[in-house]
Amino acid sequence: MNLTLRIWRQSGPDAKGAMTTYEVSDISPDMSFLEMLDTLNEELILRGEVPVAFDHDCREGICGACGMVINGQAHGPERTTTCQLHMRHFSDGDVIDIEPWRAAAFPVVKDLVVDRTSFDRVIGSGGYITVATGSAPDAHATPVPKEAADTAFEHAECIGCGACVAACPNGSAMLFTSAKVVHLNSLPQGAPERETRVLDMVETMDAEGFGGCTNTGECATVCPKGIPLASIATMNREYLRAIRKGA
Repeated sequence: MNLTLRIWRQSGPDAKGAMTTYEVSDISPDMSFLEMLDTLNEELILRGEVPVAFDHDCREGICGACGMVINGQAHGPERTTTCQLHMRHFSDGDVIDIEPWRAAAFPVVKDLVVDRTSFDRVIGSGGYITVATGSAPDAHATPVPKEAADTAFEHAECIGCGACVAACPNGSAMLFTSAKVVHLNSLPQGAPERETRVLDMVETMDAEGFGGCTNTGECATVCPKGIPLASIATMNREYLRAIRKGA
């Protein structure tokens, strides 16, 4: 395939960015989207030009590092991570726009790379379970009801890619934060910090500059791991519960 790529180029956080057009040829339909960008970068390096910066790590759809807006959609036309998107979903001669996540809490570092450490700070404020130090407990020392285990596993699948924030017209992180809250609050091990967890994580989320949730549902639509929209309602109930208990 021969493609026209219009890519956001920005040399640094304070630099002015712009869309730059590139042509790539002989792209195999079996390539992943990132492999296609690798091909472009190899050509740019051979021409003595600066390659396009983009985040990636495992390239197996589980780390959440890769992420870009492709033709106006977070991660592109398929409900998957960018690294698992293949070029067979595009056609010869297509024009593809590639941009970074657009959110106040995700400032651009360079080109398609954004700073998502705001997610780390949200998790650091309560996304953990405090336990006494010592040897690991036996695997079945604390029984977990199957329904609770299923809910916890479903929400633990969140990889923190940020697609929910990028797709939300308000730049909200409610789906991400609710996934972390519901995951831990569903387990008996998370019960001792149930109230402080949700209060602290929501407070940090707001302080990081994420927008408010208006239930448009775009976050759940693009989530590559299928975190349900209902998790936001669950977190809201947890928040109100904590307020009532005066945590």
